[in-house]
Amino acid sequence: MSEKVKTALEIKEISEKLRSQGKTIVTTNGAFDILHLAHVKTLERAKKEGDFLMVLLNSDRSIRNYKGEGRPIIPEQERAEMLAALGCVDYVIIFDEDMPLGILDTIKPKIHVKGGTFVEERIRKEKELLEKWGGVFKNFEVEDGFSTTNIINRVLEKNGFREYKK
Repeated sequence: MSEKVKTALEIKEISEKLRSQGKTIVTTNGAFDILHLAHVKTLERAKKEGDFLMVLLNSDRSIRNYKGEGRPIIPEQERAEMLAALGCVDYVIIFDEDMPLGILDTIKPKIHVKGGTFVEERIRKEKELLEKWGGVFKNFEVEDGFSTTNIINRVLEKNGFREYKK
């Protein structure tokens, strides 16, 4: 496993050390089920917001909770390794909750980034948490035409199957 993939305990120690050194920690979160160009562009852009980019990766269980039994396509350890292989990603942390509130509270990033589509209620809770320590929420515009669902549907269509609706 990559040295960049950390447990919550490891990332707590790393975050405390980085904050004490005055480093700007940036976080983003998501499923990153089938890594595509919009993911990479968002991660590269997020990295430019600070010194260290930490990707909070939904576990397989948390993805099934909000995307259904057919997901994820790629298991969490494989997704974590793919993200860790990207030069713009400093650390990857797998979280099991439906929302990353616990791990955000552990890391206390200066900036938390969202790219693409999201549920406003989920974002509201993240914003409120960030405000407790002066963190900033940033939303990057969606990259048109890129999504995991679109990729799944293209594969299904090319192979004569019906569309995936999630």
